[in-house]
Amino acid sequence: MQRIVLDTNCLLMSIPRKSPYHQILLDFLAGKYLLCVSNEVVLEYEEILTRKVGSLVANNIINAILASSNTIFINPQKRYQLIKSDPDDNKFVDCAISANAKYIVSQDHHYDVIRFNPEFDFTAIDIDAFLAILKGGSLVN
Repeated sequence: MQRIVLDTNCLLMSIPRKSPYHQILLDFLAGKYLLCVSNEVVLEYEEILTRKVGSLVANNIINAILASSNTIFINPQKRYQLIKSDPDDNKFVDCAISANAKYIVSQDHHYDVIRFNPEFDFTAIDIDAFLAILKGGSLVN
């Protein structure tokens, strides 16, 4: 099963039931991929979700992530500092490297520094590419 790190913006996009990306959340809950998180990632999820969708929805989503057998909890031992343009997002890179994740799913372009870079064992893909993979498609460079 694929290990992925989901950037907060993509988690937000997957919450509304009418969103074309809601299937990403449903597929996580159905066990179709493994979500890798660190304490820092969960804290960002909680902060941003609470601000954007309210504390009730935020708590329900966070509790579902924390309780899921499809969640892998990571404690990164090293800080790589690969994202210079938005250092706060290095928590996602550190988590992906420590988890041996296949993808960071994000809409943010500052991940371009790692996108399809042969130096890394993972890549950054956007939410549409990840949705296509979940639907049985393949990733095209």
